[in-house]
Amino acid sequence: MAYTAKYFPIVCVGGSAGGLDAYIRLLKHLPADMGVAIVIVNHLRSVATLLHKILPQYTEMPVELITERLDIEPNHVFVIPENRDLHVLDGEFRLKPISKPRGWPDVITVFMRSLTENWDGKLIAIIVSGLDGDGSAALPGIKEVGGITFAQKPETAGEPDMPESAIASGYIDFILSPENIAKEIVRIAHEG
Repeated sequence: MAYTAKYFPIVCVGGSAGGLDAYIRLLKHLPADMGVAIVIVNHLRSVATLLHKILPQYTEMPVELITERLDIEPNHVFVIPENRDLHVLDGEFRLKPISKPRGWPDVITVFMRSLTENWDGKLIAIIVSGLDGDGSAALPGIKEVGGITFAQKPETAGEPDMPESAIASGYIDFILSPENIAKEIVRIAHEG
């Protein structure tokens, strides 16, 4: 079903090494009927992602691997495929070849920037466990459009680099464990 008005919130969860633990802890504490779309942007280059096979056991929401022009729907968990940049346009996901061929990919930053330009609903950005600082550069833009930003509390993360980089940006609203991030998202979703 295509949604013409795209006003529901998107929760972008960006992570990398150690991220699986954070995604599980987050999803286990999120109800399936909040009316938000959850997009997991796992910063992988070439390893095929298995998240869409692993995560369904931790949530009642459908978990889908993103394909070109897939409709963005609420109460779903979407997973970025490996080796692609992810964008949104006209309420659909768009996949492009990875724009940064060498070094650490910046897929989280690329997707968050696309959201700030092409999505009318509320944006919630979460940076969890991972190496490098992907996502941090897009946080000012998320705040500019009225979005809410979270970083995983570094001591609860397998790899604290990514959340620490996000915190150092000065654009993080909440620094919490994945379980407490989930509680806060429920509160935000209920406020509409």
